[in-house]
Amino acid sequence: MIYSNLGDTDIEVSKICLGTMTFGEQNSEKEGHQQMDYALEQGVNFFDTAELYSVPPKASTQGSTERIIGTWLKKTGKRDQIILASKVAGPNPNMTWFRGGPDFSRTQIREAVEGSLQRLQTDYLDLYQLHWPDRNTNFFGQLGYTHEEDENTQFAVILDSLQELIYEGKIRHIGISNETPYGFMKYLMEAEKKDLPRVRSIQNPYNLLNRTFEIGNAEIALREKAGLLAYSPMGFGVLSGKYLGGKQPDNARLTLFPHYDRYSNENATNAVKAYAKIADDFGVSLAQMSLAFVTTRPFMTANIIGATTMEQLKENIDSVNVEITEEMMQQINEVHKMYPNPAP
Repeated sequence: MIYSNLGDTDIEVSKICLGTMTFGEQNSEKEGHQQMDYALEQGVNFFDTAELYSVPPKASTQGSTERIIGTWLKKTGKRDQIILASKVAGPNPNMTWFRGGPDFSRTQIREAVEGSLQRLQTDYLDLYQLHWPDRNTNFFGQLGYTHEEDENTQFAVILDSLQELIYEGKIRHIGISNETPYGFMKYLMEAEKKDLPRVRSIQNPYNLLNRTFEIGNAEIALREKAGLLAYSPMGFGVLSGKYLGGKQPDNARLTLFPHYDRYSNENATNAVKAYAKIADDFGVSLAQMSLAFVTTRPFMTANIIGATTMEQLKENIDSVNVEITEEMMQQINEVHKMYPNPAP
């Protein structure tokens, strides 16, 4: 396994991070425990979750992923071997099961942290992230931008709320997620100006079909030493190639939840075919090439992989050993020019 520092801290995290949002929906508690056992054996010391999970989000399964991780931590006693990250849900009027409707108020952030700690059966989180912005902006694949002057994030107030929890030992460091370059810099600027907690990471989507992070956020991540935790590195499994030709594999995410069609448009499908040819020409699987591309980017702290079977998990973790050669990268970039960010 390869490791990197979490931001400018001395915490070393594995380049492959175990994403767990399938635990409690597509994966049982037993399967989740098997995945965590195997990942740790392979040197994966970084687990990511959220109070929102499992996915798709609904009241009946909310918090189930954290509970499964919690029973594993209690059973194994390996909390000190894991860098554990979770997230507080951002505003969404439809998610009333979160404290009547989630927001980033001081009270709600505290309640969210304490709820996560209870489910995880631990007394601290290594990294605590804001799951999505609390203002009208671009995230979750939104295109275009409608400015609403009265929607202003209270960046310093949010950081101060998180500072209290750091002082109490409930969280060690903070991160953001689904954030824009504007939000990324505002959090950093407010932290420096008012001696508040500094953002150590940003968790945004990044894959061969969506390289928009490279425009703006990548420069900030490198210059400010707050690297990317890439989610959806395989575009909901589309970049495994398993859906090509109209296939709908049993128990696959897009078979079970067809509304997750962000990476399934015509241009994205054409791009996947082109990337599949590159992988075939170089004698690697499309899945491993897709993951290795993400892992090896210079602004990357960790690549958050997910799997529903042990076979997928083994292949995904082993992608850390795949080399993206200069020739392979050149061909990848040629496809990117033909189909630039077909699924932003």
